[in-house]
Amino acid sequence: MDNALIEKVLLELGNRINLQSLDKEQMSKIIESAAQKILDKEAVQVNEKENVVEEKREVLSMSAPSAITEFVGTTELGDTIGLVIANVDYFLHEKMGLDKKYRSIGIISARTGAGPHIMAADEAVKATNTEVVTIEMARDTKGGAGHGSLIILAAEDVSDARRAVEVALKELDRTFGDVYGNDAGHIELQYTARASLALEKAFGAPLGKAFGVIVGAPAGIGVVMADTAMKTANVEMVTYASPGAGTAHSNEVIITITGDSGAVRQSVIAAREVGISLLGNMGDEPKSTTQPYI
Repeated sequence: MDNALIEKVLLELGNRINLQSLDKEQMSKIIESAAQKILDKEAVQVNEKENVVEEKREVLSMSAPSAITEFVGTTELGDTIGLVIANVDYFLHEKMGLDKKYRSIGIISARTGAGPHIMAADEAVKATNTEVVTIEMARDTKGGAGHGSLIILAAEDVSDARRAVEVALKELDRTFGDVYGNDAGHIELQYTARASLALEKAFGAPLGKAFGVIVGAPAGIGVVMADTAMKTANVEMVTYASPGAGTAHSNEVIITITGDSGAVRQSVIAAREVGISLLGNMGDEPKSTTQPYI
């Protein structure tokens, strides 16, 4: 037993008992017991410190920033990446048709789930000083029956572009809530009480009015969902898209609707219920990607 440990033991004993009243055998047993308790306590403290260090290493590993300055963030939802370019190249600027007052752009790019990304971008432009430049819905093989997306947001200041991308990435957890799928296909519903610039750019949504997006795949399910939505409440159809018209030849029917906020929401919910039921007849029960919000 080393001297430091003996000193600790004697100090502890001295605080608790009268050492003069004990014989050598009793003293030995007490010292051994006290020493073991101290060793056990120190071992626990070492383990706790090691665990804290390991946890810190794990957090740092997960949140380590990319060395690429254009990188903003990613999410597994839709296999999405958010990027920003602080000062767009002159020739690229010209080809993209950007307004000369905008030198910075934010980029939201995803393999699947165009609707949730457009809805998330709509919230982003509401919260920041940015403009929607383009919204493209790519035919992506990972999307199964649906689309991927490329959304470009422009800003005079790079901080606005970066903030818009951050807002959009955060919003995806909500906007994927009413995307349901199984191996046979998917359905997708979106709703907002106040449409903004991204929805206007993508679908011609009337600014400031309630707006809904209804998607069904395979396309036949989308047709029934569309019919159900239009018959449920007094809403106006803004767009209709099918595999041969208005989509990137995806196996979907997509309608968008507007009207009174209560009516739009009611129609979207009705379409959701029939879509879940029909898709469920083709395979497993369709599950929400995150948590339903409508």
